[in-house]
Parts: sequence; structure tokens; C-alpha cells
Amino acid sequence: MKQMTLAAVKGFAKHHRATRKAEFLARMESLMPWAEFCALIEPHYPKAGNGRPPVGVERMLRMYCIANWFNLSDEACEDALYDVAVFREFCRFDLGRERMPDATTLLNFRHLLEEHDLGAALFAKVGELLLANGMKLSGGTIVDATLIAAPPSTKNQDKIRDPEMHQTKKGNEWHFGMKLHIGTDSKTGLIHSASVTSANVHDSHQVPNLLHGEETRFYGDSAYRGKAQRERLKVIAPRAKDFTNKRAYRNCPLTDADKETNRRKSSIRSKVEHPFLGLKRLWGFAKVRYRGLAKNANRAFAMLAMLNINKWGRPLTGEVRPA
Repeated sequence: MKQMTLAAVKGFAKHHRATRKAEFLARMESLMPWAEFCALIEPHYPKAGNGRPPVGVERMLRMYCIANWFNLSDEACEDALYDVAVFREFCRFDLGRERMPDATTLLNFRHLLEEHDLGAALFAKVGELLLANGMKLSGGTIVDATLIAAPPSTKNQDKIRDPEMHQTKKGNEWHFGMKLHIGTDSKTGLIHSASVTSANVHDSHQVPNLLHGEETRFYGDSAYRGKAQRERLKVIAPRAKDFTNKRAYRNCPLTDADKETNRRKSSIRSKVEHPFLGLKRLWGFAKVRYRGLAKNANRAFAMLAMLNINKWGRPLTGEVRPA
């Protein structure tokens, strides 16, 4: 075996480039409003006293972000911090000076966020900060929902499926899990509202939780059409015009004009699909990790906050988008 060179020590490598992990973490390092997030968590975080001193709030929050961005369990996140140097740098852990927090410490931190609904608080705080720094909501809101799968197997200790998850039929396939409903701005794509339900709740029932009330246009797919929905819309957002896609019925197919109108609406409505791409495909939240709606809802709200920051967080840093 050849003798190792100084390239094995960080900073002496001759052939080196920043990886996509490192570039992403550097971007999020600059965009995340760490001070504001820590201020939300600090009142509920354990204080120093007898026993081992608690790990700092910000470093635990950074560890929690790593677990969500890279779809890691508590144990896998602990292992990854030992294996991946850029993860340790992002979380500011120095193995030469201190011990790494274990999986149980991360679990306790996650339970603290769940107990006090801090995922939803982080999501609300991001919206508040963006609006305070120049982001404006247009008059249009696009609503949609996506299915998050849950394990349908009964091969567990209780011999039952998660009682808070339910099944629903989409097309000709049955799905078991929960639904994430979001409302996004039709101009920017900013997620301004969200809710989590079991999968058997109809998409249109969550519309009151997805509108801010000042809409002039309401976009959605054909699942949001119907007389009951129009009556509901008059109460929630009286000035909103219904721009949902038209639906074909038996013996009453869509005309060519209707199809062309739906295509124009869908070109705007497509913005609501972009967050689902980041959430499910890039960050791996296509399947629940925990049992119960509350735990998974907390994770969903926290990740939606991070999605908004990833796309729209530049004003929070004081930077100006280059011309």
C-alpha cells in the first residue's frame, strides 16, 4: 500500500471540486433565517442544568434539516454525520473537540418540534419574513393535493395499519396514506397555505384552509368544480372568479373550445406541481416515515418552509437578484 499524501488532509487536495451536496448546503446556509427559527424553538428547548449540557438549538436544527433534505432516519443521520465531512461542517460539529449527538438526541428534538407544532410555526414565519421583505401575493391562488404513501402492511407489533391513514382510489389504483393540500400564488408559485389530512378526504373539502380570502382568481383541477364548491368560494373569497378546469361527464364530452380553455388554465396551474417535485422527488418525502398524521404533518410543514426558502429566500439575505 502506498503512503498517503497530504491530500488526505482537508485543504491540501490538488484535484478537488465542490460536490452538489456541498453547493446545496452552502446555498441553504446563506438563505436560512437561523436566528428567527431559533427564536421560535428556544422557549421550548431544554435549559442547561444538572446533567449533560444540551446541544445548541441551531446545531440541532441544522441536524434536523440534514435529515429532511436527504431523507434520513434518526440513526442514518447520525451515521451520515460521521461519514460525510460536509454534513459535519454544515452542522458545525468538530469530532476533535466534542461528541456527536446521537440518534436519540435528534429524536427528542424532533418530538419537541412535534409537541409544540413548531413545523407549522416555521412555515408561518417564513411567509411572514418573505412578505416583510418585499414578496407580494397576487390575486390568484392555485390549489392542489398530493398523496403521500404509508405502509399498508400489518406485519408490525400491533398487527394493524396506521389507524390515522386511510385508502383512496385514484384512477384505477388504490392508495393508502395521507394527503398534503397546498395553496400557491398563481404568479410566483410561493406556497402560502397548507393542510394535511388522511387520503380519503376529498380535495375540495380543504379549500377553506388554502385561501387567504383576498383572491380574485381561483385555480384548480376538475376535482374542485361543483355547485357546493362555488357556494363555498363565495363565502371564503367573494371577489374570486372560478378558473378551475372544466370536467367531462357521461354523454357530455368536452368540446375543442373547452379543451383549449383547460390547456390555458393548466399552463398557469402547473406552478402548484413544482413544490411536489421538490418535496417528493428531490427530498424523498413520497412516503411517510412516522405513524400518525401529526408527526408527518410537522415534517411536511417544516419542509414546505424550506422549499419556500430555497426558491424565494434571497431577499432574506439582503441580496439583490442579478439583472
